Amino acid sequence: MTSSIQDVAQAAGVSISTVSRSFTRPDLVSSTTRKRVLEVANQLNFSVSRSAVALKSGKSLRIAVLMSGHIRLWFTASVLEGLNDVLHAEGYDVSVFPVSSIEERKEFFEMLPVRRNADAVIVVSFDIDQQEIQQLATVGVPIIGINSPNAQERGFSASVSINDVQGSSIAAKHLLTLGHRSIAYISTDREVSLSFSVGGRLQAFTAACKQAQVEPQILVCKVDANGHYQIGDVITQLMSLPQMPTAIACQEDGIAVPLLFQLERNGLSVPHDVSLIGYDDSFYTDDISLTTIRQDPVGMAQQAARIALDLIEGRTPEQLFITCDAQLVVRSSTSRPMR
Repeated sequence: MTSSIQDVAQAAGVSISTVSRSFTRPDLVSSTTRKRVLEVANQLNFSVSRSAVALKSGKSLRIAVLMSGHIRLWFTASVLEGLNDVLHAEGYDVSVFPVSSIEERKEFFEMLPVRRNADAVIVVSFDIDQQEIQQLATVGVPIIGINSPNAQERGFSASVSINDVQGSSIAAKHLLTLGHRSIAYISTDREVSLSFSVGGRLQAFTAACKQAQVEPQILVCKVDANGHYQIGDVITQLMSLPQMPTAIACQEDGIAVPLLFQLERNGLSVPHDVSLIGYDDSFYTDDISLTTIRQDPVGMAQQAARIALDLIEGRTPEQLFITCDAQLVVRSSTSRPMR
């Protein structure tokens, strides 16, 4: 049996208007009171119509999230986990919009002001142009980037990003400090028109190597239509080189993890024959003892969600543009060159 708002008010020891504000205007209720009201409401199986809340508050109670990667991927899944941790508790739904090209991105930004079905937009790992940002600004919709390149320069409302320059630099310096001079770097070359944040990793890694008078060999890992990395093709490229490099750095763990197994299947021991370093510290990296660069997409997404809520409510966050330092995690997949 569903309880009424009067039942909740009586059980929580507050007025009916306080119960209503706890759902529709939580900023007007103390956190302690709201917590008690929500706990009682949950116990009594009471809920407020979302449409009624939206109508009263003038909000859609929805956050639009633009993503280019498949939801099953570690980074994408981690970002959604972080966003949901914060937004669900505040009564917001997260709507995911897959975007794979500039054309799809433009279509989204052209339709959103007409539909007005999102209170904020979060863009993950790729850029947008200033005209699209202005389209949102005309209807007061903030746009927040997570690992979006050049977010502040582009005119984003806010962003939370990993310091890819620092992360890639320490990956290169780790291999150079171990004594490696024959180094390969594996990057993706997605056949799409979007500008991705991971593109900066290659530039930073190459720059750090060149400072040490080392020219890394750049190899491309193809990505099929389903988002799967073509690791077999990478192995073919490596085996076709005049000499196998003593160290391999990968743009992300999604390449490094399967590459480690493929190298060993082809008779190469990691790190005895070749050192291997990834980037992300994602699924299974600890299990297979992969040296990598750690980032925290769950934490970054939680920060982005809190900033989005502040901007929606007209509050000014303490910091709008946050850059998080990367961390080198040394495991047993890297060592001094054996040859």
